[in-house]
Amino acid sequence: MKHIVVATLALVGSAALLAADKSECLEVGSRVAAFYVTDITGPAKGEKLCYRCRYGGKPVVSVFVRDVNPEVAKLVKEIDNTVAQHKDAGMAAFVVLLTENPEGDAEKLKKLAAEQGIQHTPLTTFDGAAGPADYKVAQDADVTVMMWVNHTLKVNDAFKKGEFAQDKIATVLSKTSTILN
Repeated sequence: MKHIVVATLALVGSAALLAADKSECLEVGSRVAAFYVTDITGPAKGEKLCYRCRYGGKPVVSVFVRDVNPEVAKLVKEIDNTVAQHKDAGMAAFVVLLTENPEGDAEKLKKLAAEQGIQHTPLTTFDGAAGPADYKVAQDADVTVMMWVNHTLKVNDAFKKGEFAQDKIATVLSKTSTILN
């Protein structure tokens, strides 16, 4: 009996911890705020701008990354393809590299765009690894995918270092249906 009580308390404590972690992230249903990035490869290349503002009420996929690695490259390529497929629905996307060295890390994004043939998804930098404060990007996440339409968050998936792999890409892409009407 004592073991059951201890196990139950451990489960309750774990659930409370998970709930606390989730509550620190931007909640689905929240309004997404404006924030500024530097466009490295998109139509406003070299400019500082707000893609959330530019895209307005369109269905948007925004990917926050802390590193450019092969899994991120595959995700960005697949998102770019998805945006192209749903151009008639007004779908848009942008990738934000969260970094303390935006000028130095811009080359990583240029290389990614060239190697993957990215055409529909601007690759941008944000000055600061924490990301925009209003977005509450999980500090232990290497990849965070947020999707919204009409400035209302519909998806917020965060993946810790080593969690995001090829098998997660299809799952992430399937969630675009939540922003396409």
